[in-house]
Amino acid sequence: MLKELGLLICLVFLALGVAGQSRRTTSPLGEKANRRTSPAEVKPTPTPDALNGSAAAGQIAEETSGDVIKVDTDLVTIPVRILDRNNRFVGGLKQADFKVLEDNAEQDIAYFSNEREPFTVALVLDMSYSTKFKIGEVQAAAIAFIDQLRSQDKVMVVSFDQDVHVLCEPTSDRKTIYAAIKSTEISTGTSLYEAMDEVMNKRLRWIKGRKAVILFTDGVDTTSRSADRVKNISDALELDALIYPIRYDTFADVQAMKNKPVVTQTTTIPIPDRKPPPGGLPFPFPTIARPDEQGTSPEDYKRAEEYLDILANRTGGRVYLASSLVNLADAYSKIASELREYYSLGYYPKTEGSVGKRRRITVKVDRPGTVVRARDGYIVGMKAAKSK
Repeated sequence: MLKELGLLICLVFLALGVAGQSRRTTSPLGEKANRRTSPAEVKPTPTPDALNGSAAAGQIAEETSGDVIKVDTDLVTIPVRILDRNNRFVGGLKQADFKVLEDNAEQDIAYFSNEREPFTVALVLDMSYSTKFKIGEVQAAAIAFIDQLRSQDKVMVVSFDQDVHVLCEPTSDRKTIYAAIKSTEISTGTSLYEAMDEVMNKRLRWIKGRKAVILFTDGVDTTSRSADRVKNISDALELDALIYPIRYDTFADVQAMKNKPVVTQTTTIPIPDRKPPPGGLPFPFPTIARPDEQGTSPEDYKRAEEYLDILANRTGGRVYLASSLVNLADAYSKIASELREYYSLGYYPKTEGSVGKRRRITVKVDRPGTVVRARDGYIVGMKAAKSK
């Protein structure tokens, strides 16, 4: 009897073990793949055209025998703009016209595309109370900018105040983009660093192809907690995207606002010692706030200007100043024009890089009398270093 009972118990445990093994292997990627990659990381093997726009630490997912092997590459891509002596774009160049050097060592150009390749543009709008322009002016100028992009360009719209608002993901549908821009609202706080962190690391980093960030702001941050200017700059040097800040000066306006209360919104709060009206509804009252002292000093504004200059210069973009609505519209128009005037070069570095090390890039073109505008370097990221 005891032997039969023992045999029955063994059979039960054996059946449970088989069932558990069956449950663990139901994924088509296998247990090994589930441990190494998340569903978001599993991507099809890109074509050369897709690789042409991948990040300096791009990813390739390759399917073999039912498993997924995640292979990190260190393809470095560079948007390049070539101008003549009259500051006009020089089109029609071929791959053979370019030479790329990394830390003075010539590199083999692996991928090349001309100026016709579309962009993914992140339009990032500062909606804090310090903005120099009225909300209608900001929205109208942004929509006019969208109208100047090519139909195949994709746009994501992000606004920020104390919080970061992703109003639409990258899309070429103009109605969706317009609606996102029109939904922006002025509010308190300025989390500029967190907005850039969101755009660079959670949105654009995983998008292949040409990328650009159009940042409308005075550059002053007052409420970011999870990101800072140093991290932003480091991330920008790892990201293969152009950054175009449109900077407006709000120093004088902010000084005038420092001691003036601002009505932020109408809310309903109960009045002490007063009974609510029939139905229990409280009375509506405006919420009053004053601009924080943080981000109002001359030193704060100097750091803001330096921050925007570094983001632009190190990524191959340019800072535009907007002191009036005319300047703002002109800045957007020039940026839209420039985005149609870039080549893309890609190469695999010949020497191993260590994480956090900055590599210097020099791009030369075989055309006398021309000026090259491109990012001057990048920072080696974790994934690129591990692929060595």
